Parts: sequence; structure tokens; C-alpha cells
Amino acid sequence: MQDQSAVAASVTSEPQWDDATAWVHENHRFAVIGHITPDADDVGSMCAMIAGLHQLGKEAVGLIGQSLPLDDSLLTIPGAEDILVTDELPPCDAIIVVDCGSSARMGALEEAVMRRESDVILIDHHASNLGCRGINLIDYTAESSTTIIRQWFDYLGVELTQDIAHCLYVGLLTDTGGFRWGRPVMHALAQELVNTGLDIRTIGNQMFDGLSFSDLTMIGKVLSSLEIHRSDCHEIAFAFATHDVIAGHSLHAVESIADYVRGMKNIDISVVIKEYQPGFAGVSLRSDTIDVSELAHYLGGGGHLRAAGFTCSGTIAEITANIISAANKSCPVLHQNQEAPIR
Repeated sequence: MQDQSAVAASVTSEPQWDDATAWVHENHRFAVIGHITPDADDVGSMCAMIAGLHQLGKEAVGLIGQSLPLDDSLLTIPGAEDILVTDELPPCDAIIVVDCGSSARMGALEEAVMRRESDVILIDHHASNLGCRGINLIDYTAESSTTIIRQWFDYLGVELTQDIAHCLYVGLLTDTGGFRWGRPVMHALAQELVNTGLDIRTIGNQMFDGLSFSDLTMIGKVLSSLEIHRSDCHEIAFAFATHDVIAGHSLHAVESIADYVRGMKNIDISVVIKEYQPGFAGVSLRSDTIDVSELAHYLGGGGHLRAAGFTCSGTIAEITANIISAANKSCPVLHQNQEAPIR
């Protein structure tokens, strides 16, 4: 979660399975921390981890450092209703941070967690994550954070129940875009999880569908705002989800906009600027050929090779200009990583 080169060097080798396993067995009370504006991989990872710790006789609570409640679509994940949105870290022996590409993604809990960084087990797969000074379970090749947790459960001796499989499956399903990208091994993992008796049709509908007529009308308005800009190297498509258009709509609906603009013909990078509050926005970056995690990192965020993002303050026009400027300045790096394998 830090930028020091010494920390980065610690995650160039295999995940620290034995150290992490020993740390769990040595402690009893755990705080499991997810990222702000959580997605299905984040919540699925938290819920699977908490269920696994409970199975081992440990105490565990899930926390997200924000005031907004979880989106309704995420509450279909077993255990999600027990996750707390808070700015306080409760008493605990150890901290497990899941799916956070940088410390800033912990939101209101960042300062409290970073004061205890040596007590942290960090589980992540984002290309922008340089690791922490605790124990790192980072695998940049993993399709999802739930994929890493499934591997760790073999070391911990956690039994794969149907509820745990559900939690793990939603992360794998959504972070691969419905199994559209990833390694061949993801299909073997999916089969193992489905074999516990999961209703994958219902789970798929919960994660990808459920938009209302109003939501689709809103998405249509945003898509009608599309503009094409060119940086020094690439064609960039911008969609502007202004506050007046997205206000009152679910996070699930707003976040789904990025899926509609991804993979446009003759476009190198797709950008969705989501103005959650006037003067403050979340930005989604997508590409089928460019390492957008590099661009996101340059702008203070992070993410995956093909899907990344950041948050920032400013007007829509200012944010657009900053993205184009950043694309120009980081053009050699983006160009160097063009056409790199997805994973």
C-alpha cells in the first residue's frame, strides 16, 4: 500500500502463505478492511474471509471506511449485511486488508490502519499495489482477490461451504467480466465453486442485471455525452456522468456505465467521469490494449491492467483536461505497455 521501493521489493516473490497462516493461528480478533465504494470482489473477499475466520474459531468484523451504505446488489452476498461502514477501527489483534490497490482506498480507516501497518495482512491483485510492511498476499496474475483467498484457505484448512463459495464466486465472476478475460485456471476454480450447489443464474442476475427503466434512461443520457479526444499517443473516449444526471441512482447503475463504453472500436482508452458530488468525482479507466493502471497511478489512483480508476476534485472540464495532460506526460509508458497480455 506504500510507495517505498523497499516495500515493493517484498512483493516480487511468492505470496507469504506460511507467514500469513501463522499470523492467523497466533491471533484471535481480526478486523477485515475493504475499500471505499466497494465492488463485488471486495465485498465477496471480506465476507469469505470473515466466514473462514469464524470457521477457525476466530472473532472477525468487516469494515469499510465510508459513511455511505453498501449498494443493494452487494447485500445479496452472504454476510454482507453485517459489514459496518465506519470511521473507527475497533480493538483487534490483527488486520486483514482486502482488494485495496493503495492505502487511500481504505478511506476513513486509512490513518488508523497505517499506524498498525506491521499488524496487516494485505490480500490484493491490483497491478498498482506496491505492498505493505506487514505480510503480503499479493498475486498480480490473479483474476480477483477472492482467487487469492481460495488459495490461502488451503493453507488455513478452511472448508469450502456453499456460502463461502458464493462469496468467492461473485469476485471471480465480476472481476473477469463474466469470464471474458483471465487465465484458463479460472474455469477450474469456477467449477469447484459451482459444484457446491450455487445457483449461478441467480447470482449472475444479481451482479450484472437488475437495472430499472430509470437507470437505463440515465445511462442513455450519459452515453449521449460521449466525446472523443486525442492525447499525444491515443484516442480517448470520455463519458460524463454529471451529478444532476446520476443523483438518486444506485452505485451499481452508475458503475455499470464503464461496461458500456469499454471496447469501443478505434478507441484506445475509455473514460467515465462520475460526478458523485458537485466538484468531486470518481473516474473509471478502461482499455483492451493499454495498461490503464499506469495512467491511474499517475493520477493518484490505481487498479488493474485493463480496468483502473481514481478519485479527484474539480469540474468536469478540469478533470478531462488533467486526464489528457496525464496521458500526454505518461505516453511513453502507456505506449510501451500497449498490446500487453490481459493476464
